[in-house]
Amino acid sequence: MTSQASTATHNRLLELQDFSLVLGGPLFQLFRKAHLTDDALELVRQRMIVISLFVWLPLLALSALEGQLLDGRVAVPILLDVEVHIKFLLALPLLNVAELVVHQRMRFVVRQFLERNLIPESALPRFDAAIASTSRLRNSVVAEVLLIAFVYIVGVLIIWRHYTALATATWYGVPTVEGLKLSITGTCYAYISVPVFQFLLLRWYFCMFSPSIMKCSTSISPTRWLGGRRQITASRPWPMTYR
Repeated sequence: MTSQASTATHNRLLELQDFSLVLGGPLFQLFRKAHLTDDALELVRQRMIVISLFVWLPLLALSALEGQLLDGRVAVPILLDVEVHIKFLLALPLLNVAELVVHQRMRFVVRQFLERNLIPESALPRFDAAIASTSRLRNSVVAEVLLIAFVYIVGVLIIWRHYTALATATWYGVPTVEGLKLSITGTCYAYISVPVFQFLLLRWYFCMFSPSIMKCSTSISPTRWLGGRRQITASRPWPMTYR
């Protein structure tokens, strides 16, 4: 029995070598084809630069063409809109770094669940099912399509237009009786830049807090978790490399 259990654990550890919350799905495949990532989710600097410039630089160029960089035509020109620069030049790159950190650390943590016998034998089938469910969800085309639809319908048309957009003349639009009238730059901002940021943020939350991940944690008995948590934390420094 002990030999069979050891063999089963070894097989599970081999399967977990490819486990990841983010290495999969249409977006990951798109990044690979664009040479913005590899099988280890490296090239993070390239992703940070390319994605941030993709959503920010066109806004700067269009604002310059429309004369809304820094002059007094509108109350809030783009160069004075601190929120936009923080969102696209700071938050978005940090999101890319966080994705790599979670990818590298989560694989190590999940392996420790098995190597340190934190999961009771009776809960192993549930743990295996949760891992398989997580992988299917990560690779799901339907899930990412639904996220995109949610971003445009709820994130842009409802939340951004009615609750986030400033109620004053800005570089992206002017409030009117009929609603916010977008400039050319504002159209690019509302239907390209904002959706890209919201989609990446929602996808990150979706991967981190999906029901399948919660099932993994519930497979561990509370007493083993308390002891194992100390062992994992003290075992060795977190593996973290990026380029």
